[in-house]
Amino acid sequence: MQASTNYIQNLIRDYPDFPKQGILFRDITPIFRDVKSFNLISDFFYEKFGNIQIDYIAGIEARGFILATLLGLKFNRGVIMIRKAGKLPGRTLKQDYSIEYGTAVMEMQADSFKKGDKILVADDLLATGGTAEAAAKLIEELGGLVAGFGMIVELSSLGGGNLLQSKGYSVHSMVTY
Repeated sequence: MQASTNYIQNLIRDYPDFPKQGILFRDITPIFRDVKSFNLISDFFYEKFGNIQIDYIAGIEARGFILATLLGLKFNRGVIMIRKAGKLPGRTLKQDYSIEYGTAVMEMQADSFKKGDKILVADDLLATGGTAEAAAKLIEELGGLVAGFGMIVELSSLGGGNLLQSKGYSVHSMVTY
């Protein structure tokens, strides 16, 4: 398992001072160009969550859709999209969340799953946890149960993993900085 994590971590590129001075950007796009990484990632999360009931995988816009689809195939489950406001047709639920300079809104279609379904939430990056927490609130507002969070990268100094765990959620990140 450590060899898999090291392989993925070696694909991630660092860009200092992007998108602004003082920020170290962790670019995961090389992972998506490397087919071996897809197998390593799906195996990693199957090892972490394969022993619990999961009805759907929810992907958070936008790179979370890639991970959710990958896990949906591995777990043989459908995928739900959690998107920025205004991107989904039909009746939706909305949830405000904090971002660096204010707030944003995430939404999910109201008929995404049945009450009591267990949803694994997938995203590329866990930083402060605001987006992930908003996703959990949407799922729970619809009567779903959050089965856990699967993240490719976690920036532990920003506290998102601790925030989610303090609320009782299971969080697994493949690479932690």
